[in-house]
Amino acid sequence: MKVVLLDDVEKLGKLGDIVNVKPGYARNYLFPRKIAIEATDKSLQVLEHRKRKRAEALARMKADMEALAEKIKSTSCTVEAAAGEEDKLFGSVTSEHIAEALAAEGITVDKKQIHIEEPIRKLGVYQVHIKLSPEVSATTKVWVIKK
Repeated sequence: MKVVLLDDVEKLGKLGDIVNVKPGYARNYLFPRKIAIEATDKSLQVLEHRKRKRAEALARMKADMEALAEKIKSTSCTVEAAAGEEDKLFGSVTSEHIAEALAAEGITVDKKQIHIEEPIRKLGVYQVHIKLSPEVSATTKVWVIKK
């Protein structure tokens, strides 16, 4: 049975692919979950409409992420941490601390998007890489100062 995928399905295909599956798999799994529809002329038109909508949404999201990346590049944040002798921190500055400092500056970023090359364990200025989406990333300065 030929079906058109309405969403990405692992080990089967991506949105818009026309794949050949067993009738039971289509009837009992794909159709009830609205992951696929039977491949007909009308379903192909529906698919083209969904592809256009998805492309428009992705373009809007990418534009928003690029604007956020520019804002991040022009901003630096300060993290206060307890430090001992020789400017060594008690613990380290994590991506969660950096996300909170950016939130104080008005930039909302998930801590999972922040990539620190090596642990921050001393006072100073560090470059932190933030990956907003697969295509868009930004770098910002983080100032670690004594509390």
